[in-house]
Amino acid sequence: MAEHPHAALIRKGYEAFSAGDMQTLRDMMTTDCTQHVPGSHQLSGDFKGVDAVLGYYGRLAAETGGTFRVDMQHLFVDGRGHVMSVHRFTAERAGKKIDMAGGIVFRIVGEKVTDLDECVEDLTAADDFWA
Repeated sequence: MAEHPHAALIRKGYEAFSAGDMQTLRDMMTTDCTQHVPGSHQLSGDFKGVDAVLGYYGRLAAETGGTFRVDMQHLFVDGRGHVMSVHRFTAERAGKKIDMAGGIVFRIVGEKVTDLDECVEDLTAADDFWA
């Protein structure tokens, strides 16, 4: 069975993120896309616009000395422009380590990502890691 085009788009995005391919990510997103990051830490909040979203990704790398990794595990589609991912992410910073499940609900319009709602397994642990 062929993969749904929206799932294929998000899979391509995870591959680009892992490879540090910001141009591919830029090409996949609308100029006014928004990523919503949960929690109450220095990286939480809403990143509005593709430059802000890509800047957030740069900060993930910078804050972790390049140790931030994500392993996409599952993708779910609804056929109406939504893809839900489940992934595991790991990183080290300031003597702390994190290894946690998370996910993103993506909204796709016109074959481009318009909105990314990020979720994490444990908000308290994520806040502590990024504090």
